[in-house]
Amino acid sequence: MRPAKGSFQEKLHTIIYEADTKAGKFFDQALLAAIAGSLIVVMLDTVESVHKPYGDLLFGLEWFFTILFTIEYIGRIVAVTQPRKYIFSFYGIVDLLSIVPTYISIFLPGSQYLMSVRALRLIRIFRVLKLTRYLGEAAELRKALRMSRPKITVFLVVVLTVTIINGTLMYLIEGPDNGFTSIPKAIYWAIVTLTTVGYGDISPQTPLGQIIASLIMILGYGIIAIPTGIVTSELAKMQQKTPINTQACPICSLEGHADDARFCKFCGGEL
Repeated sequence: MRPAKGSFQEKLHTIIYEADTKAGKFFDQALLAAIAGSLIVVMLDTVESVHKPYGDLLFGLEWFFTILFTIEYIGRIVAVTQPRKYIFSFYGIVDLLSIVPTYISIFLPGSQYLMSVRALRLIRIFRVLKLTRYLGEAAELRKALRMSRPKITVFLVVVLTVTIINGTLMYLIEGPDNGFTSIPKAIYWAIVTLTTVGYGDISPQTPLGQIIASLIMILGYGIIAIPTGIVTSELAKMQQKTPINTQACPICSLEGHADDARFCKFCGGEL
């Protein structure tokens, strides 16, 4: 059920959730500024040369932002007719996690640095800038990844098998004298070599070991392209191009609706 027309709940919903209104856009811009400010405060507080002279100021700012975000979190719950939908949504969980660390720090000093999770909230910038095209593309990418999951799972199993086999071979060929002190450590070497990272902390010394390492490195370049190709092929299959707007459902607060949608595709409520 939608909030009553002209009610406080409807006005609050318009301000907090609707980025396509003047009030909603201003609210989201102010929110993003507050999120960025709180992240800067948290980061500066970890710098010793800044913490010593300005520790009290930074502590006060931490609590200011936390109280501000707490009020916003409560406002989001009040603005929808089905609060549980928002509370257990991705945004709802992130919003809660962004304020909890400061309160926990009363009992566990130092936990306030977990507030860096607030960086996740910056993804709301897609709504503020009204980049609806990117919202639609993000939805398509998510769907393509979901459709690619079986193929990628098989691919990862194959890669894991290859690394185990090669790691075991390198342990047998090189041995502890050349740094391959155990099969797990040899598998670690195989993984960093296959992914073309190659830290160089372990390297084969025998001719046979170097030949196997060369083959793994060449294989690594081919393997990197496979997941990309799988996802790309799924994206190419998708033909749906329904425009998606920034409108949030006044009942469950979820977004991602088509421009011509009259009802929420998540809860069925009227938009």
